[in-house]
Amino acid sequence: MTHPRRALLSVSDKTGIQDLGRHLVERGFELLSTGGTARALRAAELEVTEVAEITGHPEMMEGRVKTLHPAIHAPLLARWDRPDDMAALADQGYAPIDVVVVNLYPFRETVAKGGVSVDDGMEQVDIGGPTMIRSAAKNHNFLWVVVDPEDYPRLIEVLDEEAGESGEGLPAFPALRREFAAKVFQHVASYDAAVAEFLESGGGRDSETLELPLSLNTAYRRLESLRYGENPDQKAAFYAPAGHSDRGIGALAQIQGKALSYNNLLDLDGALLSLSPFALSPSAVACIVKHTTPCGLAVGDSVEEAFRSALRTDPTSAFGSVIAVNRTVDEAAAAAISELFVECIVAPGFSPDALEVFSRKSNLRVLTFPTLDPPPASLPVSQEALNAFDEESFADGSTRNAARFLAAHGRDPHPAVIRGIYGGILVQGPPTPPFVGAADPRWKVV
Repeated sequence: MTHPRRALLSVSDKTGIQDLGRHLVERGFELLSTGGTARALRAAELEVTEVAEITGHPEMMEGRVKTLHPAIHAPLLARWDRPDDMAALADQGYAPIDVVVVNLYPFRETVAKGGVSVDDGMEQVDIGGPTMIRSAAKNHNFLWVVVDPEDYPRLIEVLDEEAGESGEGLPAFPALRREFAAKVFQHVASYDAAVAEFLESGGGRDSETLELPLSLNTAYRRLESLRYGENPDQKAAFYAPAGHSDRGIGALAQIQGKALSYNNLLDLDGALLSLSPFALSPSAVACIVKHTTPCGLAVGDSVEEAFRSALRTDPTSAFGSVIAVNRTVDEAAAAAISELFVECIVAPGFSPDALEVFSRKSNLRVLTFPTLDPPPASLPVSQEALNAFDEESFADGSTRNAARFLAAHGRDPHPAVIRGIYGGILVQGPPTPPFVGAADPRWKVV
């Protein structure tokens, strides 16, 4: 049995969709699509068949009903090695679908803005998308189903390698098909968990009171396999909440050095947590962490001064430490830090001269903060501090990014601190910084 190859494309995240559509057309695929995705493909001068033409039924209720039809789901669920399934398709005049590329309405992004009503949040709950990708993933022995734009190049590569016409026996690459199908169910699971958490919280979260959810269903995605855990005999990996791999430590950009270890990641988290109250500080701040605990933290007129003051707190424990600072590291600060054995350093940026100094220590891990939107309203930041955020101290773009990143520690993307124990987990809300802004006058040098 052979048939013309068809690809169903319907995405909210349109990253790379025009290039993918072009590649599919070049390989002889007919493109099926809906709404905004169809418009994006036509803007790239690609011929598209609307799903409504396949179903013979127009979209209803402002697009709420468009793909929920046997003309779509029968091809997605038909088993190509079952003559009765294929005969049932033919009897209805339906043709198989070979490739499904779908991702879901931006529910998390909508409710993360805060102050979203339950009704407005529910309008962003996708129905047709999860149904299509679940159908395709269930039938992944015969279909390709992709939900992650990063997988588009891999899809094109395997389509080029597939032997013969689509539909000739059981398709190739079963392991990769399973991998893509697993991503589908992770994608849907994390999506449903976000919706459930939103409803359990009564809609937009009150910035003053955090209610922990009744159930925890959040899906996590592995970002990196680590050489080992806290000790060499322990396996370990670094995971981030699915859909949020661009937030938190996973979003740090590494400029040089060895891969981060399990203990490096723990110490980095401790350093960033310690630095977060100083997110909007107009002064340079340096924090030195060893075994997840600060062994020095200081404010200064420069990064070098702040670092040297922090080091004087406990120079012995600082050996093999992780350092976090809130200002760009210049050559003088880099030279001072290089006098000490350091595992890694994270900062808003590094001058070319500083990077030259650090390059002489090839194992040193050098990282920078990511670019983030302004802090959400739910952060414990006073209006006075927010006003100061726009002053000259934060004119440098990298410093502003660092301030946003640090102010969001523990609150974006997930306001829960999770710790595994024997037989379960403990969950608590994030600690509230004693202040956010300049140094707290209640602190004393002892």
